[in-house]
Amino acid sequence: MTDALRPVSRPRLYEQVLDRLRQYVTEGGLRAGDRLPPERDLAARLGVSRASVKQAIVVLEVQGLVEARHGGGTYLLRDSLDVEPVERMVERRRRLPDVLEAREALETKLAELAAERRTDDDLAALRSALAHMAEEIEAGGHGVEGDRLFHAAVTAAAHSGLLAEFMRSIAGQIAESRTESLRQPGRPHRSLAQHRAILDAVADGAPRRAATAMRRHVRTVAKVRLLDWDPEADR
Repeated sequence: MTDALRPVSRPRLYEQVLDRLRQYVTEGGLRAGDRLPPERDLAARLGVSRASVKQAIVVLEVQGLVEARHGGGTYLLRDSLDVEPVERMVERRRRLPDVLEAREALETKLAELAAERRTDDDLAALRSALAHMAEEIEAGGHGVEGDRLFHAAVTAAAHSGLLAEFMRSIAGQIAESRTESLRQPGRPHRSLAQHRAILDAVADGAPRRAATAMRRHVRTVAKVRLLDWDPEADR
């Protein structure tokens, strides 16, 4: 059956606001740390409601491009507003809960097994990954590669071929959830601390404690602004 007569969708107004803000930042030569005009001023200059401007700012926050400080304005975190297409964000938001559910089930068991089966080489890999993440964060990054290395090391330390295969099958979705989580304000340092707790439990050979620490960590990963965002709020 043809879908030629499917309902016609109109562009979300906040998407047009995003385009104008990106142009404003580029033409104005704004850089990270610079402040955007107040929402009230933006709404008046663009001829739209403050709700449309606010929704555009939320999209930029979700993508880690700006920081909206309570009572203090909105500041750029990057030198440009290279905004991810909204439809891609909508799709990621749709599948993220399933990915996080799978991560909790798989990685909790992997941490438990790692505490039972880890070797000295496995512990060395875990410590190396933790050090890598710490260095990334110290250099001003989010620690994404160190995070990836750490979770890969936990998987390897579990010595379960089938569970490792399951993890590989959703590697792309896990990478998305990792990036989404680590760009939340304050999240990199918190994740690093939680990784240390997981490593300590694995090193101590404490399966139940390792599983609990991993479950707590993955549930923290699940707390992202994207899941609170309503893409249809400005329809």
